[in-house]
Amino acid sequence: MLLPHALTLAQARSYLAALADQASTIDASSAYERVLIELDRIHGDECPSADAVGLTEDRAVLLAIATSALEALEQHGVDPLTVELVLAMLDDAYALDGT
Repeated sequence: MLLPHALTLAQARSYLAALADQASTIDASSAYERVLIELDRIHGDECPSADAVGLTEDRAVLLAIATSALEALEQHGVDPLTVELVLAMLDDAYALDGT
C-alpha cells in the first residue's frame, strides 16, 4: 500500500471510528463498527490505526468527511462496486443513528 492510499484509508477509518464513538444508540455504533470491519476486510487487515481523538463532534461533518475518504479509495485501486457497498453500509448506519 502506497502512502497516499494509507493516508486516505486512515482518514476514512478515523472518521468512522469517531462516528461509532459518538453514535446515539448501541445499534448505530455497532453498524459503524461493521463498516470499519468491512473496510479492514477489503484491505486484508493491513490498515493504519484509527485515531478519533480531537475530531469534531458534528456527526454530519464526520459523515461527509468519511464518505469523501471512502469515495477516494477508488483512486487507489479499490473496486468501485465495493466502495459503493461500503457507502451503502455507512448510509444504513447513519440512518440508525437517528440524525
